[in-house]
Amino acid sequence: MRRKLVMLLLGLAAFLAQTTVSRIIPFSFIMPNMLLMIVVIFAFMRGRRAGMILGFICGLSVDLLSCPVIGFTSLVYVLIGYISGCCYNIFFDEDIKVPVILVGLSDLIYRGCYYVFQFLMLNRISLRSYFIYTVLPELISTIILTFLLYKVMFMIDKKLSEFELEEQQSPWLRK
Repeated sequence: MRRKLVMLLLGLAAFLAQTTVSRIIPFSFIMPNMLLMIVVIFAFMRGRRAGMILGFICGLSVDLLSCPVIGFTSLVYVLIGYISGCCYNIFFDEDIKVPVILVGLSDLIYRGCYYVFQFLMLNRISLRSYFIYTVLPELISTIILTFLLYKVMFMIDKKLSEFELEEQQSPWLRK
Protein backbone atom coordinates (compact mmCIF):
# COMPACT_ATOMS: atom_id res chain seq x y z
CA MET A 1 0.00 0.00 0.00
CA ARG A 2 2.81 2.36 0.90
CA ARG A 3 4.57 1.67 -2.41
CA LYS A 4 1.43 2.46 -4.40
CA LEU A 5 0.96 5.72 -2.53
CA VAL A 6 4.57 6.75 -3.12
CA MET A 7 4.32 5.86 -6.82
CA LEU A 8 1.16 7.93 -7.10
CA LEU A 9 2.74 10.88 -5.28
CA LEU A 10 5.88 10.74 -7.44
CA GLY A 11 3.72 10.63 -10.56
CA LEU A 12 1.71 13.61 -9.32
CA ALA A 13 4.87 15.56 -8.45
CA ALA A 14 6.36 14.85 -11.87
CA PHE A 15 3.11 15.84 -13.55
CA LEU A 16 2.96 19.12 -11.65
CA ALA A 17 6.61 19.86 -12.32
CA GLN A 18 6.27 19.05 -16.00
CA THR A 19 3.17 21.17 -16.49
CA THR A 20 4.09 24.17 -14.34
CA VAL A 21 7.84 24.50 -14.84
CA SER A 22 7.36 24.54 -18.61
CA ARG A 23 5.35 27.74 -18.24
CA ILE A 24 7.94 29.43 -16.02
CA ILE A 25 11.16 28.60 -17.89
CA PRO A 26 11.72 30.85 -20.92
CA PHE A 27 13.30 28.06 -22.98
CA SER A 28 10.48 25.59 -22.34
CA PHE A 29 10.96 23.90 -25.69
CA ILE A 30 13.64 21.72 -24.06
CA MET A 31 11.47 20.47 -21.22
CA PRO A 32 12.30 16.89 -20.19
CA ASN A 33 9.59 14.26 -20.19
CA MET A 34 9.58 13.54 -16.46
CA LEU A 35 6.48 11.38 -16.50
CA LEU A 36 7.97 9.05 -19.06
CA MET A 37 11.19 8.90 -17.06
CA ILE A 38 9.33 7.91 -13.89
CA VAL A 39 7.32 5.26 -15.73
CA VAL A 40 10.44 3.72 -17.26
CA ILE A 41 12.49 3.75 -14.06
CA PHE A 42 9.76 2.28 -11.87
CA ALA A 43 8.93 -0.34 -14.50
CA PHE A 44 12.61 -1.23 -14.64
CA MET A 45 12.87 -1.49 -10.85
CA ARG A 46 9.48 -3.08 -10.07
CA GLY A 47 8.40 -4.99 -13.18
CA ARG A 48 5.82 -4.93 -15.96
CA ARG A 49 2.70 -4.60 -13.83
CA ALA A 50 3.95 -1.55 -11.91
CA GLY A 51 5.14 0.03 -15.16
CA MET A 52 1.81 -0.51 -16.88
CA ILE A 53 -0.23 0.86 -13.97
CA LEU A 54 1.97 3.92 -13.53
CA GLY A 55 2.11 4.36 -17.30
CA PHE A 56 -1.66 4.39 -17.54
CA ILE A 57 -2.04 6.91 -14.71
CA CYS A 58 0.68 9.23 -16.04
CA GLY A 59 -0.50 8.90 -19.63
CA LEU A 60 -4.10 9.60 -18.71
CA SER A 61 -3.07 12.73 -16.81
CA VAL A 62 -1.23 14.00 -19.90
CA ASP A 63 -4.20 13.09 -22.10
CA LEU A 64 -6.68 14.91 -19.92
CA LEU A 65 -4.57 18.05 -19.82
CA SER A 66 -3.18 18.51 -23.28
CA CYS A 67 -4.09 15.89 -25.88
CA PRO A 68 -6.97 16.26 -28.30
CA VAL A 69 -7.39 12.46 -28.35
CA ILE A 70 -7.89 10.90 -24.93
CA GLY A 71 -6.17 7.57 -24.59
CA PHE A 72 -3.31 7.95 -27.06
CA THR A 73 -0.63 8.91 -24.53
CA SER A 74 -2.03 6.40 -22.03
CA LEU A 75 -1.65 3.60 -24.55
CA VAL A 76 1.89 4.60 -25.47
CA TYR A 77 2.92 4.96 -21.80
CA VAL A 78 1.39 1.57 -20.94
CA LEU A 79 3.31 -0.06 -23.78
CA ILE A 80 6.52 1.66 -22.73
CA GLY A 81 5.93 0.60 -19.11
CA TYR A 82 5.42 -2.99 -20.26
CA ILE A 83 8.54 -3.02 -22.44
CA SER A 84 10.65 -1.41 -19.71
CA GLY A 85 9.25 -3.85 -17.16
CA CYS A 86 10.47 -6.74 -19.29
CA CYS A 87 14.00 -5.59 -18.39
CA TYR A 88 13.21 -6.09 -14.69
CA ASN A 89 15.24 -9.32 -14.67
CA ILE A 90 18.45 -7.47 -15.53
CA PHE A 91 18.00 -4.86 -12.78
CA PHE A 92 21.25 -4.19 -10.93
CA ASP A 93 21.29 -1.91 -7.93
CA GLU A 94 23.85 0.73 -8.73
CA ASP A 95 24.09 0.34 -12.51
CA ILE A 96 22.77 3.46 -14.22
CA LYS A 97 23.53 2.57 -17.84
CA VAL A 98 20.50 0.36 -18.52
CA PRO A 99 17.89 2.79 -17.11
CA VAL A 100 19.41 5.69 -19.03
CA ILE A 101 19.38 3.69 -22.26
CA LEU A 102 15.79 2.60 -21.58
CA VAL A 103 14.68 6.17 -20.92
CA GLY A 104 16.36 7.37 -24.11
CA LEU A 105 14.84 4.62 -26.24
CA SER A 106 11.44 5.12 -24.64
CA ASP A 107 11.55 8.83 -25.36
CA LEU A 108 12.40 8.08 -29.00
CA ILE A 109 9.54 5.55 -29.19
CA TYR A 110 7.09 7.99 -27.62
CA ARG A 111 8.09 10.85 -29.90
CA GLY A 112 8.07 8.53 -32.92
CA CYS A 113 4.53 7.37 -32.15
CA TYR A 114 3.47 10.94 -31.50
CA TYR A 115 4.93 12.05 -34.83
CA VAL A 116 3.27 9.27 -36.82
CA PHE A 117 -0.19 9.55 -35.29
CA GLN A 118 -0.42 13.28 -34.58
CA PHE A 119 1.59 14.99 -37.33
CA LEU A 120 2.34 12.64 -40.21
CA MET A 121 -1.26 11.57 -40.72
CA LEU A 122 -2.23 15.24 -40.95
CA ASN A 123 0.79 16.05 -43.17
CA ARG A 124 1.83 18.95 -40.95
CA ILE A 125 5.55 18.81 -40.27
CA SER A 126 8.71 17.38 -41.75
CA LEU A 127 10.55 14.65 -39.89
CA ARG A 128 13.87 16.50 -39.99
CA SER A 129 12.61 19.67 -38.33
CA TYR A 130 10.56 17.68 -35.81
CA PHE A 131 13.61 15.63 -34.83
CA ILE A 132 15.99 18.60 -34.60
CA TYR A 133 13.72 21.06 -32.79
CA THR A 134 11.55 18.77 -30.66
CA VAL A 135 12.92 15.25 -30.23
CA LEU A 136 16.62 15.93 -29.79
CA PRO A 137 16.34 18.70 -27.13
CA GLU A 138 13.76 16.70 -25.16
CA LEU A 139 15.83 13.52 -25.42
CA ILE A 140 19.00 15.22 -24.16
CA SER A 141 17.25 16.98 -21.28
CA THR A 142 15.40 13.80 -20.26
CA ILE A 143 18.63 11.78 -20.23
CA ILE A 144 20.42 14.45 -18.18
CA LEU A 145 17.54 14.50 -15.69
CA THR A 146 17.62 10.70 -15.53
CA PHE A 147 21.27 10.83 -14.52
CA LEU A 148 20.36 13.25 -11.75
CA LEU A 149 17.18 11.62 -10.43
CA TYR A 150 17.84 7.89 -10.84
CA LYS A 151 19.81 7.66 -7.59
CA VAL A 152 17.03 9.46 -5.70
CA MET A 153 14.38 7.14 -7.10
CA PHE A 154 16.59 4.14 -6.37
CA MET A 155 16.96 5.23 -2.75
CA ILE A 156 13.19 5.68 -2.43
CA ASP A 157 12.63 2.19 -3.83
CA LYS A 158 15.26 0.77 -1.49
CA LYS A 159 13.62 2.38 1.56
CA LEU A 160 10.22 1.08 0.50
CA SER A 161 11.65 -2.42 0.13
CA GLU A 162 13.18 -2.18 3.62
CA PHE A 163 9.82 -1.09 5.08
CA GLU A 164 8.06 -3.99 3.34
CA LEU A 165 10.62 -6.48 4.64
CA GLU A 166 10.34 -5.04 8.14
CA GLU A 167 6.55 -5.35 8.06
CA GLN A 168 6.78 -8.97 6.94
CA GLN A 169 9.10 -9.83 9.81
CA SER A 170 7.01 -8.13 12.47
CA PRO A 171 5.51 -10.67 14.91
CA TRP A 172 2.34 -8.58 15.15
CA LEU A 173 1.62 -8.72 11.46
CA ARG A 174 2.24 -12.43 10.85
CA LYS A 175 -0.74 -14.57 9.97
